[in-house]
Amino acid sequence: MQGTVATYDPQTRSGTLLLDDGTELPFPAAAFDASGLRLLRLGQRVQIDKDKSGGVGRVSLPTMPTNS
Repeated sequence: MQGTVATYDPQTRSGTLLLDDGTELPFPAAAFDASGLRLLRLGQRVQIDKDKSGGVGRVSLPTMPTNS
């Protein structure tokens, strides 16, 4: 699944994503930390991997391979 970065707080390393259907989806610092990225930009397109509970488990660039 893909989305767009709507908000990102570099202090907390968390934010919200905007899915293609307009749904906002929050992501925690753990999802950002799992990506290996240094930062996110507003409007940046990202790949979203869900965790076992259905929340956001990893936010990465669409061109980055996943280790699923």
